[in-house]
Amino acid sequence: MVQFESLEEDASRLVSAALKAGADQCDVVVTKGQSVGVSVREGKVENTGSAEGDDFYLRVFSGKRVATVSTNQVSDLAMVAERAVAMARVSPEDPFQDLAPREDLITEIPDLDLLESSPPDPARLQEAALEAEDAGLAVTGVSKSMGASAGWGISGFVLATSAGFSGSYARSGCSVSASMVSGDGDTMERDYDFSSAVHRGDLRSPAEIGRTAGERAVRRANPRKVDSGNYPVIFDRRLAGGLLASLLGAINAASVARKTSFLRDRLGEQIAASAITVTDDPLRKRGLGSRPFDGEGLACKPLVLVDKGQLTTWLLDGATARELDLQTNARASRSGSGTSPSSTNAWIANGSKSPQELARDIGTGFLCTETIGHGINMVTGDYSKGASGFWIENGKITHPVAEITIAGNLKDMFMAMTPANDLEFRGATNAPSLLIEGMTIGGK
Repeated sequence: MVQFESLEEDASRLVSAALKAGADQCDVVVTKGQSVGVSVREGKVENTGSAEGDDFYLRVFSGKRVATVSTNQVSDLAMVAERAVAMARVSPEDPFQDLAPREDLITEIPDLDLLESSPPDPARLQEAALEAEDAGLAVTGVSKSMGASAGWGISGFVLATSAGFSGSYARSGCSVSASMVSGDGDTMERDYDFSSAVHRGDLRSPAEIGRTAGERAVRRANPRKVDSGNYPVIFDRRLAGGLLASLLGAINAASVARKTSFLRDRLGEQIAASAITVTDDPLRKRGLGSRPFDGEGLACKPLVLVDKGQLTTWLLDGATARELDLQTNARASRSGSGTSPSSTNAWIANGSKSPQELARDIGTGFLCTETIGHGINMVTGDYSKGASGFWIENGKITHPVAEITIAGNLKDMFMAMTPANDLEFRGATNAPSLLIEGMTIGGK
């Protein structure tokens, strides 16, 4: 188990040193990392790695002037504190930065079952990676392996503030992945599969991961182009979480305050189809994005961000809430330089139909399983990416497709969106397969 008592003591000592050096108020964050991983290829270990370390971040306030310093040494706390205070006194004022008030701080930290009781045997990680690769290579039609990997790690977070807060939590994480290739030369096609979880017992089996990666690679063999035009597009659930991530970025209060969000003027309005409900729950047991308190020491609670298509709130931390004249909803995450808003465990709720039923409903269209590029303009919502996947004709998949583009605008895409019923929690941002009517496909 990870022990935080000494780190919390060091953080509190650094708070005291900063106040003694002349800071009006301050906070200290300690991030703890520990990881081990192995990757294999063609039956041989290709790479192994391990890392461990603690980093301290001291943020001090001199009036409305703020500065942050970082260190991984706590042997001379006075020097670190004096340097931070000196930097703050010559920094420009930031009227929105502040600590959370003492009366708002969390008083009882919930147990979210985020930590494994013991690390894995490194030999077992190697066995898992080899098992995944062997299962992928055993699939008929797979020509070679691009490799497989397995890893495990712990990330820890300690926060101490001059307002009287001191707390910590840790999250373990583990993963297995595999990537396989079908065909040779110009006919090669690649695909992958992975599983990640907080506890090793929640991972899918390495054999299933490798086999699925191989089957997906074989399924993509001999792709074709399709005619350009406007068609319905079904985004596979592996990609659907990326569309949700774009929405979360657009309702992040930092983007709203900077006026770099295509939804910056839409709070309280219908911004998605009535079938779309988005929830963010930091208290989800064993969630990959769970946290018992936010980066300012505030209690977290679930939020419905989009309710049947209506945008109900921004993702807010203390600074952005003050800038927008709102109340924080405890979505502060803490980096070295300060806080910023972020989601935790966010998902789009299931719809009523399976992906197969959605395909039957549209008759002709495109099932997108991979996108290429970063073609999203978050200011305008314009969306354009390279894509590959499968063509749907008469409600059934007919052949693989590659070397096309799909385009639209996220404002229109969310209003024309229908969720399937195949939601799985495989990360911190999840969505079921999503049907979007009327996208532009650029083909032959």
